[in-house]
Amino acid sequence: MNQIFDFFLEPYRTATTLNIVLEICAVVFGIASVIYAKKESILVYPTGLISTIIYVYVCYQFTLYGDLIINIYYTFMSIFGWYMWTRLVGDHHIEITRTTKKDKLKALGIFASTALFVIFVYLYFDRFDRITDYFDTFTTGIFFAAMWLMANKKLAHWSLWIAGNIISVPLYFIKGLGLSGIQFTIFLILAYQGYIAWKKSLDSKQQTS
Repeated sequence: MNQIFDFFLEPYRTATTLNIVLEICAVVFGIASVIYAKKESILVYPTGLISTIIYVYVCYQFTLYGDLIINIYYTFMSIFGWYMWTRLVGDHHIEITRTTKKDKLKALGIFASTALFVIFVYLYFDRFDRITDYFDTFTTGIFFAAMWLMANKKLAHWSLWIAGNIISVPLYFIKGLGLSGIQFTIFLILAYQGYIAWKKSLDSKQQTS
């Protein structure tokens, strides 16, 4: 049991109080954001923005460049998603829909281009020195595609979050961000619940239309 606690706490022994507090705040707002996403609430974006902006700083401090890129992208996509969810399409707001073939091709393109970009960044900083760096290229691509699908209220974005979270849970513990590892465990549960909730909402609308 002590070994487990040591594994979790060791990275924080050298961390500053500020960094620990900031990570806790980022985790809290990140969880709140996913809860709001599950409820299809616009509050997903302001809470998400606070979390991602804090994570940009935290990831920079821990030299986690892949995660840094993810959170910079999340920040801009949160602004875009906030706009998409509040704008009117005709006389109503954007609704939950399934992905079309065009959506899937765009998501695949985002995934591929993102993974290649992260590879370039890690090569530039000569940072392919940890096994987690290789997984980062994959998860970053997944999360970039998921965030774009989410901004467009596509049901499939939850499936990508689930896949990415499954990979990210052990990765964050290995990286030394144990609090974030717990956060992604909660994200995984909420993503599954979010998929169920959005699917029910979509099926209900299709039955009444």
